Amino acid sequence: MSKRDDLITKYAADIKDKIGETPDMDFLTKVTIGCGPSIYNKDASTVSGGDQAELDTVKNNFLIKKLGLSDGPKLDEAISSVMEKYGKSNRSKYRAVVYYLLAKHFKKESVYK
Repeated sequence: MSKRDDLITKYAADIKDKIGETPDMDFLTKVTIGCGPSIYNKDASTVSGGDQAELDTVKNNFLIKKLGLSDGPKLDEAISSVMEKYGKSNRSKYRAVVYYLLAKHFKKESVYK
């Protein structure tokens, strides 16, 4: 297995164990590939739920630029909801899992087709 496959397996386990959902492996793989080399960097591979600058980056670079959503309170609410679902006390929230959950939330799986 490649390093990316190992990470996808780890992300799937996170979705199953911490969120209690069965991951869509094809979609999770596409989201992970879409994250590019950031998944291999310890700092860039995670999202800090308590860092507003980081949450703004998720909103601007992923929700607005990648998914094509319009800025507004619904984006902040969705990010907050995903952070809550992933577990506030869970320090390492993987970027690929956060993006996966946000894309699912907005039903934007078609962006990765």
